[in-house]
Amino acid sequence: MPTNKPTARPTAQPPAKKPQVSASPERRRELLDTAAEVFAAQGYNATTVRKIADAAGMLAGSLYYHFDSKESMLDEILSAFLTELWQGYDTVLAAGLGPRETIEALVTESFREIDRHRAAVAIYQKESRHLSAQPRFHYLSNSQQKFEKAWLGTLERGVAAKVFRADLDIRLTYRFVRDTVWVAASWYRPGGQHSPEEIARQYLSMVLDGIAVRS
Repeated sequence: MPTNKPTARPTAQPPAKKPQVSASPERRRELLDTAAEVFAAQGYNATTVRKIADAAGMLAGSLYYHFDSKESMLDEILSAFLTELWQGYDTVLAAGLGPRETIEALVTESFREIDRHRAAVAIYQKESRHLSAQPRFHYLSNSQQKFEKAWLGTLERGVAAKVFRADLDIRLTYRFVRDTVWVAASWYRPGGQHSPEEIARQYLSMVLDGIAVRS
């Protein structure tokens, strides 16, 4: 006696991944700049690909032709910023400058990076702590350790050379300088009244010489 076997249903297949399209370097930079502004304003977790696409004036599906995820976009934004930052920092650290001159050059380079990558700096400030726990963004922790070593080493060298005060709390000073420099990304706008070099000069004057009139 024949048995009625259920008809096998075809296995559902995941949607095909759209092929990546190589945009011109200029267009890719525009899209990443737009994504950086959205990430900085809304936070990484709250940002969707659709929000980035809306800001870029395109459909979300079209954005997937250029980037496979918002994570990829964030990775490219942060890695480009840090690569350029360390090119500048490494040049300063290899120049054989004195401790004070090294601090001055590092601060100036930092404000230049804020001018060039303001949104990326803001993202780094807000997101790096939890992002660095992810394998893809582990380089953020490595960069932070390298950053700390460069600044602490310069401050220690300055104390040893009697350029900086002997009673200086090195780690507290480092944290103060670091935080007050990079927080500028929250208010700085490129093309404003002051150039990054002028802001750095004013900042260094306050940090190294104080704000009180000397008798």
